[in-house]
Amino acid sequence: MGKYLIKSLLQMVPVLFLISAIVFVLVHVTGDPVNLMLPETATAEDRAVLSEALGLDRPLYVQFGLFLFNAIQGDFGHSFHYGQSALPLVLERLPASFQLAGAGMLIATLIAIPLGIISALKRNTYLDLFISGLSALGKGMPNFWTGIMLILLFSVILGIFPVSGKGGPEHLVLPAITLGAGIAAQMTRLIRASMLEILNQEYIRTARSKGLLETIVIFKHALRNGLIPVVTIMGLQFTSLIGGTLVTETVFSWPGLGQLLVSAVNTHDMSIVQAAVFVIAIIVLIVNLLTDIVYRYLDPRIKYS
Repeated sequence: MGKYLIKSLLQMVPVLFLISAIVFVLVHVTGDPVNLMLPETATAEDRAVLSEALGLDRPLYVQFGLFLFNAIQGDFGHSFHYGQSALPLVLERLPASFQLAGAGMLIATLIAIPLGIISALKRNTYLDLFISGLSALGKGMPNFWTGIMLILLFSVILGIFPVSGKGGPEHLVLPAITLGAGIAAQMTRLIRASMLEILNQEYIRTARSKGLLETIVIFKHALRNGLIPVVTIMGLQFTSLIGGTLVTETVFSWPGLGQLLVSAVNTHDMSIVQAAVFVIAIIVLIVNLLTDIVYRYLDPRIKYS
């Protein structure tokens, strides 16, 4: 395990280098930052002074080298829109995104695991068809529609939860359900398919023939092995939620990283874009590594080489 972790950490270095190169190129093809930072009435001399101050008058390979050198130190530049360093702004929004993504994933898991198991055990029954139809419906509903309907029902009509904003736990309920509903639909179908395959295995029939309780057979023997493909989906979904919750964050005015990133793209605030993409890339790599470790826990037969 130790060798595998060291090898995985070393493999992150070239991946981050490649991501940095891609982000650097994209930033330079989107337009000249000087034109975005200065008013239209600025003179050519003003533009030349600012270009020199930002180092944009240097060759691209020199600029890229300086970008990497500064990025290693956590310096991704200064946000001209917010008037401060980019990385602290990104890190300031990150806890809100983690909170929303974690709550959404928790709700999805609590919904998907029991529904997926029930659907597999009641295969081809009316209950199975109902759960499958519910999953298809949840998968097809857009997040913005789900969020608006939840606001209309639980905030406007019933007045149980606040409409928007970030405050106490009650502010988290509706956006978390909005996020979790779509993921739960996908996970339910995956758990059902995985459980159907596992329940037909020889060792499950052997466990039942020994007279073990059905709950022990299902939760100890079948579910543990059936969760391996689900862990993959959970890891991928969680990382996508960190930077991809823009619609939900917009509907509920949730101050997360996704909203900051799209706002930075719209205003061409490329320092924030660079910092956000770099941070999201690190999160994705770490989550993938943790997913591999969970594989080993769920199935000791998996070996790392």
